[in-house]
Amino acid sequence: MSHAAAPHAYEIKSASLPLVAFLLKNPDSSALQADLSRRLGPTPDFFDNDPVVIDLSALEDPDQLLDLPSVCLLLRTHRMVPVAVRGANEHQLLNAKKAGLFEARDVNVQTPAAPRVETVVQEVIREVEVVREVPSPGESALVIDKPLRSGQHVYAKGRDLIVLAMVNPGAEIMADGHIHVYAPLRGKAIAGARGNEEARIFTSCLEAELVAIAGTYRTSDTPLPTEVAGQAAQISLLGDKLVMQRL
Repeated sequence: MSHAAAPHAYEIKSASLPLVAFLLKNPDSSALQADLSRRLGPTPDFFDNDPVVIDLSALEDPDQLLDLPSVCLLLRTHRMVPVAVRGANEHQLLNAKKAGLFEARDVNVQTPAAPRVETVVQEVIREVEVVREVPSPGESALVIDKPLRSGQHVYAKGRDLIVLAMVNPGAEIMADGHIHVYAPLRGKAIAGARGNEEARIFTSCLEAELVAIAGTYRTSDTPLPTEVAGQAAQISLLGDKLVMQRL
């Protein structure tokens, strides 16, 4: 076969890919590590090796010493993959290149809702009508029909999650959309994992170790209200508060 007739081994095409923006406000690596652990610790799989642009435009003093390699290492420990930097001055840009980052200019950046600790829980106890939406083609929910044991993790990326069996303590379920558990929910449930504040959690028996919607979470360190503990319930997000309703 001649070289002219041989098929090409590769092609180069343009691509438009969304990136997550990590807006750095404090150049102190110790403070950053503490804040990442506090906000992402309860949801270790909030990120799934997502490509990240480190945005330096919010730093008050752009000339303050910034250890970008340490920042990159901290992000990687929380399953973020730093690939670029933006808003950098000349000195920061040199350090960024040493850390293997390129300068981002025209990129499609999305900012997900970062986990935040719920400071106030509003309890609304009333009868509600549950409306189940029929997913459109290509967006069907992920269905799990077996009990989830401690240490198991299920993530419904880009869709709802339906669990037909018990979620035991130590198990974790996540979905970018709604979560439906038609059994006791005793582990961790994280809905709206990518910032969807309209997502909800439904369960026939609420006994969860942790519930979270779009980054706002509540752990078992704060006991569930007696009106919903062990009961069929739904959880939604109202502003920065989790609203628990008995079904």
